[in-house]
Amino acid sequence: MKDRIFGVLQRVGRSFMLPIALLPVAGLLLGIGSSFTNPRTLEAYGLDAFIYEGSFIYTLLDIMSRTGSVVFDNLPLLFAVGVAIGMAKKEKDVAALSGAIGYLIMNASISTLIAANGGVEALPVNTTTTALGITTLQMGVFGGIIVGLGTAALHNRFYKIKLPTVLSFFGGTRFVPIITSLVYLLVGVLMFFVWPVVQTGISALGNLVLGSGYIGTWVYGIIERALIPFGLHHVFYMPFWQTELGGSMIIDGEVIKGAQNIFFAELASKSTEQFSVSATRFMSGKFPFMIFGLPAAAFAMYRAASPSKRKVAGGLLLSAALTSMLTGITEPIEFTFLFVAPIMYIVHCVLAGLSYMLMHIMGVGVGMTFSGRLIDLTLFGILQGNEKTNWIWIVITGLIYAVVYYFVFYFMIKKLNLKTPGREEEGEETKLYTRKDMEKKTSGVSALILSGLGGIENISDIDACATRLRVTVKNPSLCEKELLTKSGAKGVIVNGNGVQAIYGPQVSVIKSELEDFIEKGDHKTVSDIICSPVTGKVIPLSDVPDEAFRTEVLGKGVAVIPYDNNLYAVASGVVETVAETGHAISILCDNGAEILLHIGIDTVKLKGRYFEAKVKSGQKVKKGDLLITFDREQGLKEGFNMTIPVIVCNHDEFTKIEIIGKGDIDNGDELMRIV
Repeated sequence: MKDRIFGVLQRVGRSFMLPIALLPVAGLLLGIGSSFTNPRTLEAYGLDAFIYEGSFIYTLLDIMSRTGSVVFDNLPLLFAVGVAIGMAKKEKDVAALSGAIGYLIMNASISTLIAANGGVEALPVNTTTTALGITTLQMGVFGGIIVGLGTAALHNRFYKIKLPTVLSFFGGTRFVPIITSLVYLLVGVLMFFVWPVVQTGISALGNLVLGSGYIGTWVYGIIERALIPFGLHHVFYMPFWQTELGGSMIIDGEVIKGAQNIFFAELASKSTEQFSVSATRFMSGKFPFMIFGLPAAAFAMYRAASPSKRKVAGGLLLSAALTSMLTGITEPIEFTFLFVAPIMYIVHCVLAGLSYMLMHIMGVGVGMTFSGRLIDLTLFGILQGNEKTNWIWIVITGLIYAVVYYFVFYFMIKKLNLKTPGREEEGEETKLYTRKDMEKKTSGVSALILSGLGGIENISDIDACATRLRVTVKNPSLCEKELLTKSGAKGVIVNGNGVQAIYGPQVSVIKSELEDFIEKGDHKTVSDIICSPVTGKVIPLSDVPDEAFRTEVLGKGVAVIPYDNNLYAVASGVVETVAETGHAISILCDNGAEILLHIGIDTVKLKGRYFEAKVKSGQKVKKGDLLITFDREQGLKEGFNMTIPVIVCNHDEFTKIEIIGKGDIDNGDELMRIV
């Protein structure tokens, strides 16, 4: 039950990411447009002579402001559509249309009941609003989420439904918007009576949160960071940002609910003299540790690295530090130390919570679109002026945080001998992944991911959030974290049937490429079996009495002591070369593996005696085709060891070579697995 709940919460969290992903662009448009059409800002920067109402620049900026504002004004609809898309398993376009229809019909039902019961005047003050011109209850994004989740549930249940022949036209995906319309007509009626009670409860809880003071802000910050490894932070902070839990305020005569909505409404308003700290307390705390703290922790890890590995470790840490500062995506650096030293992450959570509290105490009123990046600080803090935002305290606190993070983390690394990047045991590779690694052939990366997830048959659902590939699998025991790490994942979390692989901002591209790879149906490169070429006994290469084979100079693999006189193809492919003496053959398999089959040790000295090739170079062969016949007994009589090494010559192009054949084996039995 616990794993199931966790899996559902993961899916809900990732479904939020589609509408959330719109906020940075909308916020930039609103921020730039509103900032430079605000008379106070123009006067403060001496721009009022160039930018004034009616001028071309002012009109352009006003367009930017209004286009950004329309996104925030219609977030409930965007959540209805976005959540439906995110939670739908297939035919996501149908789910999106159904979500929009469901949202409109629900609000139309509510509007009708409002009119029938005396209109807006008969309801408590500030409990109604308009959505796309429809008078309805003030439900905020909760209304959109209710529609999105319900629509997705209906969609997943009915998109394959078969109706009687006379109604068959309305079956399948066509049935989804129909059933959604009917259901949300009834949901709208239900909400008219139920939502006022729910709203009262939410309002009371919001007042409790707001009344919690500085300690409450600290606890909020700790929890928000602590949920990052589980991918549930979106589920946690979204209600504070977008609903009454984060407070409510009347701005320009309109009731605005949710911390982020309040901030951007104040940003768009020409009358705002100071941003509400009661709203920004849920956002501004990110800036000090994202822009200053975590980069300093990265520098501490760099300084603590072994001199011989410092350059290599520095590449990863510098990239992660810049990512945190410029984009606000902190997971690359957080997961850098989370998986090698969890205690460091615990300390980080405490310090992050403290950052939220300090910003609250100092009255910092800087909001954000997505995360605490330098762009947001500049746009929503510096450009707005210190009088309105107190942004200078972010810089002051941030500089102090940089010192604290550096010395705390450096001390912990040294004192506890933590194996952060560059401090691995001698001989261990520093696991760092560069842009070049992530730009490998798409099929190769996708094949690794698919194999790491246990194969296509083990996958139930694939999705992604800002930095994570989120997959629901049927059997988590089949998943291989090592392979996912090899594909470029900075961290891998398996919890119940939910698998999260952290790739960073490029995860949406990785997800699309993986889906394309699966759709093509060509999964031969995922995991291929190399079969035994003869009936015999399997032995390791280390037991082969030949230096070149024993030391793996020619490649990795295994050997078979033959019991008969026939050599068969180990996999389907093309014969590359056949030795003139007939004692050796190489095959380029369909999976790209170059396999060398060498009959006996030093048998080239037999000059072709006792060997007869049945194929020639360039010939296509199938697994099990006869390649060479040979006289094992005669070879033994003349004093030759007839052991047959099976070598993967290009093993460095694959993740691993797994020997699965043991003891006595028949030709055609599984000998090796190449990944």
